[in-house]
Amino acid sequence: MPVSPARAAAFDILLRVEQQDAYASELLHSERLDALSPADRGLATEIVMGVLRWRSQLDSAIAAQSSRTLAKLDPQVLTALRVAAYQLLHLTRVPAHAAINQSVELVKRARKTSAAPFANAVLRKITADVPPVPATAAATTTAELANELAHPAWLVDRWASHFGMEKAAAICRHDQHIPATCIRVEGDRILRELEEEGITLAPGSLLTSARTVTGGDLTQTRAFREGRVFIQDEASQLVAALLGKGSRILDCCAAPGSKTAAIAARNPASEIVAVELHPHRAELLRRRVRAANVQVITADVLQMSLQEGFDRVLADVPCSGTGTLARNPEIKWRLKPSDLSDLHGKQVAILRAGLRQLTPGGRAVYSTCSLEPEENHAVVKEVLQADPNCTRLDCRSQLEQLRTAGDLASENLDALLDGPYLRTLPGVQPCDGFFAAIFERSK
Repeated sequence: MPVSPARAAAFDILLRVEQQDAYASELLHSERLDALSPADRGLATEIVMGVLRWRSQLDSAIAAQSSRTLAKLDPQVLTALRVAAYQLLHLTRVPAHAAINQSVELVKRARKTSAAPFANAVLRKITADVPPVPATAAATTTAELANELAHPAWLVDRWASHFGMEKAAAICRHDQHIPATCIRVEGDRILRELEEEGITLAPGSLLTSARTVTGGDLTQTRAFREGRVFIQDEASQLVAALLGKGSRILDCCAAPGSKTAAIAARNPASEIVAVELHPHRAELLRRRVRAANVQVITADVLQMSLQEGFDRVLADVPCSGTGTLARNPEIKWRLKPSDLSDLHGKQVAILRAGLRQLTPGGRAVYSTCSLEPEENHAVVKEVLQADPNCTRLDCRSQLEQLRTAGDLASENLDALLDGPYLRTLPGVQPCDGFFAAIFERSK
């Protein structure tokens, strides 16, 4: 029996995610899926993201029926078992025999033929003995919440400690569902163009320039292909808006470019320098951001020496990404507690480098898509202690200016703030989890 194109693609992507630390969202939008029909592309996406969201639950079901520990299974065999287990436990429209037979064929396709009878036996036991687990949580402890909503226990413990059990549960529930596709649009003309191509939109919750896609395939529209519409979470759009307006702007870690493009749209007459360390990401940035006033530089911001200062700097730093697990569920299985201290050191260094580029009276925004205090409050605290010429401003005043200007749709500023900081929580707000702080240089 040949393996269906959708399952073959899903298997190959999951194996790359597992073995090469690739990101599923990038692979699902790569050329490898171009040959698939819309239905097969949809099934492949469903399987890949479902397996990654529910991996710990799937592994528990497999381990309960396996005569071998999961650590002793070949990656190809374990991946095929996960593909089938997800379909058996979560996709009621897929017949059990089809899910089982296809995954057994995936084992054979991966040249692990000797493991095919083992895979068949495990999956048939799962079908007989393990009922589907509902994707809702009635947990009263962090351990129960982690188990029921497939998150690492150490992360759930942290979130419950920092935000409370109710918000931790909301974050976990949000992570297990397909997030909304949000776009940033500039003007009614593009809105009409999208509507003519069959795209239905709803107003954004945070920003008046944001829209949520409720129907149609945005990626097939002319505006998207020409780079006139960007897919960008509303919290990410809000961070870019916080930077305000300046005459000379530095974006320290610019790729893939959605914030750079948003800044350029707000500052069409400004000089914008977008810095990216990695050449391939810098090239992606050049292709995506076509504004004439943006100069892309491939450089290490820590070593960069620019002759003139900037009156606005964005330091949207590399981070753990725990605020984006609905979009990037593989992160939760890769991240280790020790990673947070390593990231902290890099983030402090990048923010310090960015602040050094500020002219007197200039402002910088530091941001992450992380929920972890080591990457947020602790970075701000360490940098401020070492730089007496920089002060932290209250994000509330900038949010109020955005509201007065008609840019901010949300009326509840308190929900967007954690003291002087911008803070969004997935599941609490209808967006990714972002943190931002604003700095001003005195001299």
